[in-house]
Amino acid sequence: MEPVFLNKLVSHNNDWLSMRQATIAENIANANTPGFHARDLEPFTSVISQTQLAMTATHDGHLGQTMEAARSSDIENEDSWTVTHSGNSVSIEQELVKAGEVARDHALNASIAKSFHRMYLASVKS
Repeated sequence: MEPVFLNKLVSHNNDWLSMRQATIAENIANANTPGFHARDLEPFTSVISQTQLAMTATHDGHLGQTMEAARSSDIENEDSWTVTHSGNSVSIEQELVKAGEVARDHALNASIAKSFHRMYLASVKS
């Protein structure tokens, strides 16, 4: 049986989410600062995808065309920040949407960790 590194992954994702929340809070705090440009972190999925892990198939038809389409498609980065006359590019609405995404992802991480904890306890009890 191979080791499960889910707890480490959840921990790294929580660290990334904490840094993103701090960045969002800084953007909101500087919403009225002339010349301030909104910042954001590199998406966690792109950080994880740089680990060079590849899926392996034992038969040509196992992964199908969906995996090829996923490899060739690029995620478009929409830069929809509006710059005001003072040079500030912070949009409070977009920052609040990002803050909601961070809260949702924290809740997801907590529920995943809780589920695995229950699984570990169930395996120890039996």
